[in-house]
Amino acid sequence: MITEKTDMHTVLVPLAQGCEELEAVTVIDLLRRAGITVVTAGLDKEPVKASRGVVLIPDTTLDEAAKQSFDMIVLPGGLPGADHLNNDPRIHKLLKDMQQQGKYTAAICAAPKVLADAGLLANKLATSYPGVLEKMQVPDMQFIDAPVVKDGQVITGRGPGTAMDFALELIEILVGRETRDNVEAGLVRAN
Repeated sequence: MITEKTDMHTVLVPLAQGCEELEAVTVIDLLRRAGITVVTAGLDKEPVKASRGVVLIPDTTLDEAAKQSFDMIVLPGGLPGADHLNNDPRIHKLLKDMQQQGKYTAAICAAPKVLADAGLLANKLATSYPGVLEKMQVPDMQFIDAPVVKDGQVITGRGPGTAMDFALELIEILVGRETRDNVEAGLVRAN
């Protein structure tokens, strides 16, 4: 019998209809390459048709996933995916619970607005897809035009083009620089 390591990190990636598949799949793939357990959860029981028509099959439903404990929740962006996440009170509850437990919350592209509406970006540095956060009235949030911004337990990413940088930062946060470097070396990224 194989027993799970007690130091195994677990990450929840909710998948909403219309999510940005490049961001979702990049995060899922790279975190799994790092040995992190990633659970994908649909907002319902249906396959998820992403923003460019790619169909993703979640591991479970959000209701089932919410019964588990996670070290981090990562919200892929894309529209209307980010809006569907933002309109789901279960997502807001999960985000607030994670914050109260001192765990990580992360969002990329249009999804940082979900963090903002859940109250997690007040008094924080953050980034997002151009125009998403800048127009929101978030108390004392400072928008940073950078690929990835980490402020405490909150990590935000700019967009599809920064998905690898975002995922690699999440790996470093959860399992360290050495694992991040090993995963990145295997990707053969240009210098």
